[in-house]
Amino acid sequence: MPAMQSLSISSSVACWMQKRSPFVGISTQFSALLRSSCAAFHGKTILLRAPRRIQMTGSSPPSKPVVMMARPVIQFIQGTDEQTIPDIKLTKSRDGTNGVATFIFDEPSVFDSSSELGDITGFMIDEEGVIQSTNVSAKFVNGRPSKIEAKHIMRSPREWDRFMRFMERYSNANGLQFIKN
Repeated sequence: MPAMQSLSISSSVACWMQKRSPFVGISTQFSALLRSSCAAFHGKTILLRAPRRIQMTGSSPPSKPVVMMARPVIQFIQGTDEQTIPDIKLTKSRDGTNGVATFIFDEPSVFDSSSELGDITGFMIDEEGVIQSTNVSAKFVNGRPSKIEAKHIMRSPREWDRFMRFMERYSNANGLQFIKN
């Protein structure tokens, strides 16, 4: 897009120059270029302003770019973060090609946040994106939801690595630790 805009400006200036003030002794190649640039592109004329510079005072060191990262969260309903920290069990096949992560949420907050519940899906969200699992079930006691169990199945080493990166971020944000049995 910037190339198109600058071409638009160039052709507008060239057309103006050709119509307003003919040059004496101009080469025929340049004259042909002016004519072709007027006929070839009829873009929108825009006004470009010079970038503003902010003057820094004092002796502070130059700042580094700030990288905003999404806080890793688990959601059952999109847009509503689950406040309950789960127990998580991981299993992996001997050859490392697949694995299962089982999340158990006791007294999950998803049921407190909304009286209307639609489909509940597991969303694991971090700065890399969203990992989704539809294998989610709820356990009810006396007609009231008491537990949610969600399973995330990883069918390749790539999916396993992606899940482990999410879990590292999630555990750091929530004070969890990995215990190998």
